[in-house]
Amino acid sequence: MIKEDFNMKKLLEISHLKKSFGDTEVLKDISMEVNEGEVVAILGPSGSGKSTLLRCATLLETMDAGTLKLGGETACEDKDGVSVYVGKKELREIKNTYGLVFQNFNLFPHYTVMKNVTDAPVCVQKRDKNEVEKEAKELLKKVGLDGKENSYPCQLSGGQQQRVAIARALAMNPEMLFFDEPTSALDPEITAGILKVLRQLADEKMTMIIVTHEIEFARKVADRVIFMDGGVIVEQGKPEDVIDNPSNERTKAFLQKMEK
Repeated sequence: MIKEDFNMKKLLEISHLKKSFGDTEVLKDISMEVNEGEVVAILGPSGSGKSTLLRCATLLETMDAGTLKLGGETACEDKDGVSVYVGKKELREIKNTYGLVFQNFNLFPHYTVMKNVTDAPVCVQKRDKNEVEKEAKELLKKVGLDGKENSYPCQLSGGQQQRVAIARALAMNPEMLFFDEPTSALDPEITAGILKVLRQLADEKMTMIIVTHEIEFARKVADRVIFMDGGVIVEQGKPEDVIDNPSNERTKAFLQKMEK
């Protein structure tokens, strides 16, 4: 069920986002909001703009036009059709409000699992090392990696490395998590384990924005599904509406192709 509590904090607000690479317009006037505790799945074919949207939302790419707010704080606002960003200090503070999990893990290969998880909270957030390590052990246990604290990424399977990446993101105590195709590099058996972790986070009301090709996962876990194609949001709504009874022909064609 989509949450409609108007007192709920909006953790992500994007208005009239436009993004081009050279002469190619990748995102065309995208507007969306995500509320606290909401799980939003973003579906769409390759080249639809899903990952670029996520990269703009997490400040890895700069927007050409439009407004972006994260955790209620303005990261950039539109001035005469151009996105103008706040200062570096403000952006650093805003980046503490969210975590990002990549499809290719992006772990430091020369760090142990424990150091991968604790490095940013200690070095960036300046938190007490002992406290952070205690929390990290609990997070690793939560994602099924109890006893792997002293292992290195090369000693782990792809699924285990992705679990470390999730624990690392959670260690920053973010208000929301972004996932960019978190299971695309994994085989089906390992994928099931990662999706189980995401379901657990959803049950705990962690706000999540997930770019995914896992239709069944989106159907069962997401509060809202967004379907993108050609750089625009074609359709969005409850999973039972968008996935099971889509109103747009482009959405129907995509889902039929995915089911084959």
